Amino acid sequence: MSAVDLFAHAAGKDRRGQPLAERMRPLSLAEFVGQDHLLGPGRWLRRALDGKELTSLILWGPPGTGKTTLGRLLAAETNASFVALSAVMAGVKEVREAVAEAAQRRDMRGQRTLLFIDEIHRFNKAQQDALLPHVEAGTVILVGATTENPSFEVNAPLLSRAKVVV
Repeated sequence: MSAVDLFAHAAGKDRRGQPLAERMRPLSLAEFVGQDHLLGPGRWLRRALDGKELTSLILWGPPGTGKTTLGRLLAAETNASFVALSAVMAGVKEVREAVAEAAQRRDMRGQRTLLFIDEIHRFNKAQQDALLPHVEAGTVILVGATTENPSFEVNAPLLSRAKVVV
């Protein structure tokens, strides 16, 4: 067994063949570098995580700034199930399926679900509206990621129920 195989085996995950960004992705908030204005001691997101009281968020920033990674880590930190959808590939059907699974997970195991929607600005109004009742009811914690200004790309009712994080 080569050294690379040994380390991959020791980590419990063989990351060969994955893009560099995926192989280097932090696996815990302790490994996450940057965004101290959100995660530094005493900052609101850090306090929310410490209290396990995460609310819905829209993460807004340029590509490669860690929006997806932060979404995954937020779920892990709050012991929530992480469900990811891409607004480029998913529609209302996939949203409904994810929400139904989240409700079942909540009811059967008492576990919350963080529904991460990458490129949320690509959802049309009807798709965004389909999320609204489930965000309001707390069935899912919505974390949307966008490179576009959410004030123009995310509808007002959904935006009013999430905190925009730059």
